[in-house]
Amino acid sequence: MTSLVEVRLLDGPNLYFPRAAVKLTLDAAELIGAPASRARAAGTPLGVPGTQPGEAGSEQRQQFAMRVVRQLVRRLAMASGVTRLAVRARTGADVHHVVLAYPWRHAGRAEALGHAVAAVLDALLDRDDGDDTAAVLESAASTVRSAELGRTPSALRPRVPVVSVTGTNGKTTTTRLLAHLAMTAGLRTGWSSTDGVVVQGEMIEPGDYSGPAGARRVLEASGVQVGVLETARGGLLLRGMGVVANDVSVVTNVSADHLGLQGIDTLDQLAEVKSVITRVTKRSGWTVLNGDDPRVLAMRALSPGQPFVFSLDPGSPALRESLNAGGRGITVLDGDVAVLSSGADPDRLVHVVDVPVTLSGLSEHNVANALAATAAALGLGLPRDAVVDGLRSFRPDPSLNPGRMNLYTVAVPGGSVTVVVDLAHNEAGLEALLHVCRGVCEPGSRVLLGLGTAGDRTDVILMSMGAIAAMAADRVAVVHKERYLRGRSAEDLESWLRRGAASVGVLDLPSFGSELEGLQHLLADAGPGDVVAVMAHADRDDVQAWLASVGGTPDEPDTVRAKVVAARGQHPEEDAIVAARDLTGDARLAAIGSLVAGSRGDARLLYERASALDAEGRGAESVTDYRKALANGLREPHRTAARVQLASSLRGAGELDLALAELDALLVDRPDSATAAAFRALVLHDLGRSTEAVAQAVSELARHLAGGDAEAFAATLQADAERLTP
Repeated sequence: MTSLVEVRLLDGPNLYFPRAAVKLTLDAAELIGAPASRARAAGTPLGVPGTQPGEAGSEQRQQFAMRVVRQLVRRLAMASGVTRLAVRARTGADVHHVVLAYPWRHAGRAEALGHAVAAVLDALLDRDDGDDTAAVLESAASTVRSAELGRTPSALRPRVPVVSVTGTNGKTTTTRLLAHLAMTAGLRTGWSSTDGVVVQGEMIEPGDYSGPAGARRVLEASGVQVGVLETARGGLLLRGMGVVANDVSVVTNVSADHLGLQGIDTLDQLAEVKSVITRVTKRSGWTVLNGDDPRVLAMRALSPGQPFVFSLDPGSPALRESLNAGGRGITVLDGDVAVLSSGADPDRLVHVVDVPVTLSGLSEHNVANALAATAAALGLGLPRDAVVDGLRSFRPDPSLNPGRMNLYTVAVPGGSVTVVVDLAHNEAGLEALLHVCRGVCEPGSRVLLGLGTAGDRTDVILMSMGAIAAMAADRVAVVHKERYLRGRSAEDLESWLRRGAASVGVLDLPSFGSELEGLQHLLADAGPGDVVAVMAHADRDDVQAWLASVGGTPDEPDTVRAKVVAARGQHPEEDAIVAARDLTGDARLAAIGSLVAGSRGDARLLYERASALDAEGRGAESVTDYRKALANGLREPHRTAARVQLASSLRGAGELDLALAELDALLVDRPDSATAAAFRALVLHDLGRSTEAVAQAVSELARHLAGGDAEAFAATLQADAERLTP
């Protein structure tokens, strides 16, 4: 039985070294579990310092095992003719595994050394003493010396400026936006991401190219003047970086995702992996770091590059630290994207609401991505004007940023529904998606969510995502991604999502075999003003094609802004409406009338004109506008008020039966409306039904009594009111 688990060649900077390295994984279970005397016998002939291996299976024994194999690598390397070799050791994914890493220049010799180390360790553990250790080492060393040299590392030394982008969330959007800024500056730009390799906006190789293969394809493409490389965790761990250095590095954030894979179990370990790109940034370059994420900010300590910190908080200590260290900062200041430099006034580039990718400032996640991309662009030396133009022209739609917070408008009977398509592959991404959904959801409307993710998430993360979805969405359906189960069954993945939802009291979660099926079901259940979101990855292209087939249109920046304003209960002409309300008489009617004239039946403006007519004592004329406003889809918080005002105007015009019918219908929909109840009592009185009117008024009064003696009489009053009611 051999102790060798894996010999893996990392071709570029990696978790262990800023250059190509071998990752050697050994199963040290026998050494870790052996009696102390036998463990000591294996380590002593190698010159392992200290003679206390600790108890079998203990953490002390595990540390001892790492010292033994580290020393073994050094001794064998020296015997093979290598005078100096840096060696690093750490625990592996399995409790009995030990990981060794050492740099390499020739693949054949490097792999031979790894196999030889395992062979010597096996031999040492198969003996009761180490008298002939030297002979064993020499025999193994001879096999290393006779091995073919093999190839050299494949990581590239770029001849054009390169930006490496990593992080848990926002990598792809930041990469695409930065590439757009570079193209706006007139540079032929290539970039790689989880979608593929793209040169000057043209896809030349689809697929997940967020590793070293993507870097190579970008930098070998004809005529490329700048490369933007999305750099994912998996590529860093399994192959290393595709370039030996970069001009700018960008780290967006570090949050829980892909934990429990390749020996990375904690956020701190994940941050260590992602910091690789910062450690090979050129001294003349810039390290763009998220100042709102402590783990990311800490990466500045080991980066040769100059710090360029971004933060959503203009008062962030991280920004001050960056400036004090001679670096730069970028933040949102009074609603502007502003660059900070020591001893200079802020350079205000553009209003955040004029940067479409931020969804009029609603998506804080994309505001952060925009700050990161802007800092990287300026760090590359792109012209300021080109950066501003690029920020204004990059839209978060299926053409420029597919699958990342794409908003659509889909017509339904009585109005329209907003559909949001986003990857949202982890907890942070899901929270960001739901924040945007609420931010474009009209008052009184619902958020319906198609919840799904890949199988390589821990049970805890899946439960958390189920809970987050159930708490923030009005309705949740599970949507499966058969191509991304990654070792799980669909049933197991769904069960953990359901457990999370159940933990917050939500049990009704229908499930669908695909993202598209889930979207179709949710959209069929949606009404005007609702928002339907689907976490799309596997079916992204199918989802986009189907939305187009049913008349769904991607939202333009102006449409998004109007939805954000409407979700706040406001109107695009809110300032003009407020100004008109401050006027009186004919001036007010004229101001509102001019707005209505150019609105094509805008429900809110019709309502405002009706209210203005009422204020001037022209209630009979207001009835038509109230009815048009309601028919044209007037929504809360104005709809209920319009129905009450309509009934009041009908009463004033002598249309008492119509007024009563309107109030009766309103109280079915809004049984707690005290205003509707009070007006109904007045209408009943006008109709000569005074007893019913008193009953209505007393009943409503009883519902609102509270405190002291009044509360004690509430039940009596309610009973009396019921006796008065026919």
